[in-house]
Formats: sequence, structure tokens, C-alpha cells
Amino acid sequence: MSKKPLSKFPSELRYDVVSRDWVVIATGRARRPETFKKERRKKEKVPKRLCPFCHLKDQETPTLIFSHGKRVFLKNGKIPSDWTTIVIPNKYPAFFPSSELEKQVEGNIYHKINAVGFHEVVITRDHERQLAQFSIKEVKEVIDVYQLRYLELMKEKFVNYISIFHNHGQEAGASIAHPHSQIITTPLVDVDLRNALVNSRKYFKKHKKCIYCVMGTWERKIGKRIVFENNDFIVICPFASKCAFELIISPKKHRPYFERITEKEKWQLADAFRTALRKLYKGLNDPAYNFYLHTAPCDGKDWSHYHWHFTILPKTSTWAGFEMGAGMEISTVEPEKAAQYLRKQ
Repeated sequence: MSKKPLSKFPSELRYDVVSRDWVVIATGRARRPETFKKERRKKEKVPKRLCPFCHLKDQETPTLIFSHGKRVFLKNGKIPSDWTTIVIPNKYPAFFPSSELEKQVEGNIYHKINAVGFHEVVITRDHERQLAQFSIKEVKEVIDVYQLRYLELMKEKFVNYISIFHNHGQEAGASIAHPHSQIITTPLVDVDLRNALVNSRKYFKKHKKCIYCVMGTWERKIGKRIVFENNDFIVICPFASKCAFELIISPKKHRPYFERITEKEKWQLADAFRTALRKLYKGLNDPAYNFYLHTAPCDGKDWSHYHWHFTILPKTSTWAGFEMGAGMEISTVEPEKAAQYLRKQ
């Protein structure tokens, strides 16, 4: 295949070397990055008196409590008044703890198992202030909470995969406006991550290198898709972005397991995360977004070829018939232009 740049053409298809999916970069219908800043955003205003996360006495017993960077505990069965981040079991969980994993086959073709697992909510104290408005120290506390709950939950029975994710804004599926993340454990590994695990393993076997490390080295060499970097982390708009302004936050060094992150790395991650979210907040006028963690599963298998990272997906467009039918995303902003724009924010 030729390495020459493509001739001037209104759109192009880009190949994701990890997922092996193609995405459409629709330069022919491209939008100028600054136009996203002018869009009016839906803002759900819910008074504190109606917010369930502002009335924790009505919620489940917390599994973890932090106050200004330090872990604290219930006092006489009550939550300390100075809590800043708290983890509670979801009152309406999608997964439920169980001592048994039941399996059933219907008609020799359909398979089902009971949804065994844990479903928790990570709540930050302020009713409206979001992660993009946090200090580095406050973001670091949230990362501490993610790590501690991950380390505890991975010990539980039937926990092979732990999903940590955050929905911000109505368009991103946040049913409660109060800022919060969620943690769900399952006995299965999600399809998207499994594909990445399989494909990154194939690349490692063939080239004796981590595909994520190779991509990171190339991105740092050319620089045009880098939004931010510090000593330990890099933030990029990926080559085959699934949506306009997609961001990946990845360790520069090869790190398969998020839960093994060091204290120094957590401060660096907090710096990178805060910077990435602030640039989206300023540059796109506080868009709705989802972010999630992809890390090696905790199923006891060797995933040393993998490389953990966070993905941030701003809601800059709505999936329609083509995206749903073809399973192929369309982005209307080139990743290079998106990165250039965000670097200035």
C-alpha cells in the first residue's frame, strides 16, 4: 500500500489498527472546530432538595468514603459531614451479587446466565461542579477512589471484568444531573475490549511490540494529533476517531493493568484528565460526553501485551441509520484539526 498522502478528496476512510474497524472522516461535510463552541447545550437544572445524591441518608450504605484526599469511615453509622467523594451501591442495579453463577440454554441456540456482579455509584460532593472544574487534587481523589474500589471488587467471586465509566449530560445518558461515575463488575468481558485484547495480542506475537506503545511513539514523533502530554501520560485525538474531538488518555510507558497505577502516576493522570476535560469544556461549550476505562481484565489470565487507557467521547453528533446499520462511525472534524483546536484552549 502506498505511503503517499491521499489526493484531495471530500471524505476518507480510516482504519483502527486495534479494533480493526473503519471510520469515516467526512471532510466534505466538515465543520470548523470553533462552531461547536457556539452550540446551545441542554442543561438540566435539578434543585438539591430533589437530588438523591444530595440526600445520602436515603441511599444504600457506602462502600468507600473520602474527605479532602483521605479515606474516612462511618461515625456511629453516619456519613461524616465533610465527605468529598463517596461510593454507594446503586439503588437500582443492573447487576446483583450472588454466590452462584447460573447458566441456561434455550433451544440449543440461545444462552443466558444470571447477571451476577456489583453496581456502584461514585459521587462527588458538589451538586453542579463537574470534573472539568475540579483542581488536580480533586481529580486525583476520584482516581484514588476508582483504584481502591477496583482492587476490592476484583477479589469478589465471578468478577472477571470491571467497567468504570462516567456519563455527563442528558445526551450522554446521565439520568441524574449530579456529577457521578459508575462501576459495574461482570463475569464476562465486553465485546469491544475483547476484540482489542485479541488484536493487540496478535500484533504482539507478530512484532514483539505493544501496538499501543507503537502508536504512542508515532504520535509523539509527528505531534499533530497530540492535545497534551506530561511526564507519564499523553492525550491524543486518535487517528481513527469515532467522533469529533474523541480523546484518548494513555500511559507513555507500557502499563497493562490500571489498578497497579502508582501514586506518582495518579497525580500525572489527574493532571492529564483535568486538562483534557477542561479543553473540551472551554472549546466545545461544556458538551455532553462519556468516558470509560479499558484495562486488562482481572480474570487471572495473562494480558501483559495490553495497554490500559481512558477514552473520552464528546456527544458532537447523533448516530443515524448508516452508523447503526453499517456499524461505522462518521466524524465531521479531522482528528488533526480537532487536536490543533483543543491545544489552544
